[in-house]
Amino acid sequence: MNVLEIAGLTVDLPAESGRTRILHGVDLALQPGRIHGLAGESGSGKTMTGLAVLGLLPPGAATMGQIRLGSEDLLTLPPRQLNALRGRSVSMVFQDPSTSLHPMLSIGHQLTDHLRHHLKLDRKAARRRAVELLGQVRIPNPEEALRRYPHQYSGGMRQRIAIAIALACEPKVLIADEPTTALDVTVQAGVLRLLRRLCDDLDLAVLLVTHDLGVMSAIADDVSVMRHGLVVETGARGQVLTDPRHEYTRSLLDALPGRSTA
Repeated sequence: MNVLEIAGLTVDLPAESGRTRILHGVDLALQPGRIHGLAGESGSGKTMTGLAVLGLLPPGAATMGQIRLGSEDLLTLPPRQLNALRGRSVSMVFQDPSTSLHPMLSIGHQLTDHLRHHLKLDRKAARRRAVELLGQVRIPNPEEALRRYPHQYSGGMRQRIAIAIALACEPKVLIADEPTTALDVTVQAGVLRLLRRLCDDLDLAVLLVTHDLGVMSAIADDVSVMRHGLVVETGARGQVLTDPRHEYTRSLLDALPGRSTA
């Protein structure tokens, strides 16, 4: 059963000549307990698709189609209702944790504010939940971590903290937008294992946005490939990566280092 369904999604952005269409009718479905990889080159519309789900498109953007979360069409919700769902039912982890985390606020402040706003927890309950979340994402000494600031952690640890904040209110859907791009290979592998474990343990539906097919092959259950604002191929990971049906998917795979094109 799908937890999130995107059907015929188009996005137009203001341009000097009128409007430019960025997404051309995207279809996508996410299921609980599965990681759905969304691959494609820069500018293909991957990140824009994730932003559309959360209602975080640039000013003046116009959308058509449907984004259904359960019985709700997110594109038709008034801002107040969408704000209530954002971070509560659907969360997002961004590419660079140094920009998504506030540098002047402690880790504890950022986690507990999120919990108190969405779940209406009192201060003590929010703090207990924050410690639990930091332990869940394998941050050492969670109690002490609440008092520390983002700059006191490495990039990989900051990304784990960002994931903890995204999961704080037990969302049904997690959108991870290039979550390992800024990390070295060893740290990247740890973050990917964390996403896999959290998906399995929490029955999360994860949309993993990445241009890196190596990342995709490591943890995705299903894969969709985007080109020019349209999904051109979708299927199980094994099928898409070993027996692609679309010429563009084959070209992406042939461009991988060490892959023979003979």
